Amino acid sequence: MLVLTLSGFLLGCKNNSTQPAGENPGKQLATLLDNYWQEKLQLFPTDATSNGDNRYNDRLTITIAESFRDSLGRFYKKYLNDLNKLDSSKLDKNDVVSYRLFKYEMNMNLEGLKYPTHYMPITQFWSFTLELPQLGSGSGNQPFKTVKDYDDWMKRLAVFPAWADTAIYNMRKGIAAGWVLPKSLVVKILPQLKAVTVKVDSTSIFYGPLKKMPDSFSAADKARLTAAYIRAIDSIVNPSYTKLANFFENEYLPKARATSGLGSLPGGGDYYSYCIRYWTTTGLTPDSIYNIGLSEVARIEGEILKIKETTGFKGDLQSFFKYINDDKKFCPFTTEKQVIDSFWAIKKIEDPQLKSLFNNTPKTQFTIRQTEAFRAASASAEYNQGSEDGSRPGIFYVPILDAKKFNATGMATLFLHEAIPGHHYQISLQQENKGLPAFRRFLWYGAYGEGWAHYCETLGKGLGLYNDPYQYFGHLGDAMHRAIRLVVDIGLHNKGMSREEAIKYMMAHELITEHDATAEIERYMAIPGQALSYKIGQMAISGERKHYEDQLGAKFNIALFHDEVLKDGCVPLNILHEKMAEWAKGK
Repeated sequence: MLVLTLSGFLLGCKNNSTQPAGENPGKQLATLLDNYWQEKLQLFPTDATSNGDNRYNDRLTITIAESFRDSLGRFYKKYLNDLNKLDSSKLDKNDVVSYRLFKYEMNMNLEGLKYPTHYMPITQFWSFTLELPQLGSGSGNQPFKTVKDYDDWMKRLAVFPAWADTAIYNMRKGIAAGWVLPKSLVVKILPQLKAVTVKVDSTSIFYGPLKKMPDSFSAADKARLTAAYIRAIDSIVNPSYTKLANFFENEYLPKARATSGLGSLPGGGDYYSYCIRYWTTTGLTPDSIYNIGLSEVARIEGEILKIKETTGFKGDLQSFFKYINDDKKFCPFTTEKQVIDSFWAIKKIEDPQLKSLFNNTPKTQFTIRQTEAFRAASASAEYNQGSEDGSRPGIFYVPILDAKKFNATGMATLFLHEAIPGHHYQISLQQENKGLPAFRRFLWYGAYGEGWAHYCETLGKGLGLYNDPYQYFGHLGDAMHRAIRLVVDIGLHNKGMSREEAIKYMMAHELITEHDATAEIERYMAIPGQALSYKIGQMAISGERKHYEDQLGAKFNIALFHDEVLKDGCVPLNILHEKMAEWAKGK
């Protein structure tokens, strides 16, 4: 395996403060970080809800408003200035990490505000128009257990028409400034918006909480809430989503761009450079990432060819892909329940083996659900974090458009990544670690978080999975998918690659349908740079492991290695590198 050497490319965020600020900098830092976190939760109340903090469940901030962005800039500057007044030379080791992370966060957040991303507030992959139905469904992050919970949601939902108006205002400004979405993305957004609007109230996803109303509610409350929710569907949800859909179809679509990447936007090249640094936490250049991708594609293709030979298949690689895609034995399901049950069976196989790889496991509960129909067509499998207090489990969402076409070869590696021990272990252990400041318990860096999840795919054999060549092919297929991402993401946004060229490249090198390849490429168009984080982070973590296996020999313990990687939560890759070196000294 190619080991990613980050030396010389890691972002510098060394502790260089020299300004004194009192006798106990540790307590001052703790107070600063706590104040920041409490203010941040009020600025982003849906994040608080996601974290399990229910104090602001009745609030909705219009974060795409220019006035809010101005306030946010002042908020970050204030805390950065306060941080710089601390005498960081007197902080203990854990506080130094917090200091560096916080400074890095403030600087990156301030830099991000320079770019008019609010001009493109809705994409087919990530946007509040997709999040809102999940919140209001009765089965998402928003709790619906008490009468107050039900009333809180009505107050939050009441802000949505203003959010929609702000989005339209911003997109009109984007049209004038040349910051518009590609046409191919706009046509995917339209059915998502239209699907939320219903003619019969009881079929709305926002009707979901009424179907789950607790028996303990009084008859009067049940009647009042039912009337209020139906009225909200008719007067808020349907009109707002219809307004957005009409705007996209009649005004925005004709102005959408034919190009695929950020390079065609004014200042788009600079913004993409920022996206690379944001998602990888490194200073790797587009060319270096592109070349890593090409090298990894070639390496993994060689491994896939070996698997093909192991199976006795005589055709070329494309014929092998077609065989696995078309032969019905690889799609053994007839119902959605069978797909979900098969993922539970994977968990049952790996459960006894996990203790040999991990000393510390999360307390947060875990479950598996099918992705909601309104967003399934453009969704990938994903993990939604559980709540800090344990009241809401971590959820592995699986989009199933047609159970009969759900290919089983990639299920084990997908579960390792999105569920256990991937995102569920990493995110849950981070949230549960009371030794970290709150802002660190909920911090996310793609290179670390997605890198860890992708690294977990390599643990399959040790967890009793990948026992036949087709399972292992599924693992290699996911590894290839992440390598291809380096090529096509850079290609789209830095090298002038078209959407169609990127789709063709992806289909040439992995088992994927044209529909799925199109959805993937359009995802990278919608969230530039995010796809780079998986392979860059995985190679860094795998590189650390190989280095210390070689250096420590018999003293290397895989469970202790994993514990150390996870114990401080998400960090940029340079801090991960430093803390692993410190850990190895103790061995």
